[in-house]
Amino acid sequence: MGGDTPADGSSNADTDTGTDTELNSSGATGGDGTAAESDEAFTYNGGRVDPGESANIRYGISETYLGDPIRIPVTIINGAKPGPTVCLSAAAHGDELNGIEVVREVAHDWDHSELHGTLVCLPVMNVPGFLAQERYLPIYDRDLNRSFPGREGSTSARRMAYHIFTNFIEPCDLGIDFHTSTRGRTNMLHVRADLDNSTVVRLANAFSSNVIIGGDGPSGTLRREATEAGIPTITVEMGEAHRFQRRLIDRALTGVASVLAEFGCHRESAVHWPGWRVVITDDDEKTWLRADAGGIVDMKHGRGALVEEGDVICTITNPFKEEDDIVAVEAPFTGLIVGVLENPVVYPGNPLCHLVGLERDTRTALEREQRTERSRSELR
Repeated sequence: MGGDTPADGSSNADTDTGTDTELNSSGATGGDGTAAESDEAFTYNGGRVDPGESANIRYGISETYLGDPIRIPVTIINGAKPGPTVCLSAAAHGDELNGIEVVREVAHDWDHSELHGTLVCLPVMNVPGFLAQERYLPIYDRDLNRSFPGREGSTSARRMAYHIFTNFIEPCDLGIDFHTSTRGRTNMLHVRADLDNSTVVRLANAFSSNVIIGGDGPSGTLRREATEAGIPTITVEMGEAHRFQRRLIDRALTGVASVLAEFGCHRESAVHWPGWRVVITDDDEKTWLRADAGGIVDMKHGRGALVEEGDVICTITNPFKEEDDIVAVEAPFTGLIVGVLENPVVYPGNPLCHLVGLERDTRTALEREQRTERSRSELR
């Protein structure tokens, strides 16, 4: 396949950043009973990847102020035997880097010679934001992850989303979209999923995270729009912006391997059980604790910490640390800190931490795991 693909999807033989295609002996038989099985070519506007082939593509989705193409990197790995088509996407927000490494390692470091199905790997969707190391598109500050499924003839963000969605999301059977917390906060690895969709529930469980938070997601998010379009998709939240966090990346890779095993893509792999799990629905105890005073925060607990009702999660003080002005923020119930502030300054109303409740059995399993972790650390 010659040439790159500009914004209109057509082949552009004049560019010197062509589509690289490498052959492999990927195999693929799906067998999940819900996702469609296909041994056909994966096609997008401007090219195709046949069964048993792989392709690294730079696909045009827009243009710069100078009229140069804006291209996103895409890797397609099409197995030689039928199976589901799975999309792995990252960096819809340009400063969220952990997911980029997850998608890159799956695409380029894993052995897919026995792959059953097709992998569509989108490591950097928001290329302008990534280049600027900003969360949003540096074009009127628009959020790409509120712009799906996109629309032709609309805003720049929706046009970009349209090219991504129609070419690389809609042909898929399943999706995993990787995110981190926004700047100044961090999340423990967890899944967000529409728990009213049975295939999404299966996908969320297969990813093997300890925490699953229910909800269909805001309008325009990739996971919500993909799920509503018939492509069951979950969001994986992991860590913080502007960095690679190796432990979280490795944990997410375990989750991807577990999903590919569950849906019959990598049959030699096993589905992974995380040891304990809490599933949070709209009726469960969960809250974002917010600051009632401005000042400097002294956080007493990090992400993944178990806190008891009444425990002081953090204190907020003024520059003089005057005792009468210290505000202590207590846990309203016993629970797990899923997300937490890292930037230690707040205005009133700023979020401090995301706390979710735990049932007794889950809490016991978590305490056992934490004791084991501490023992291992002491032995090192």
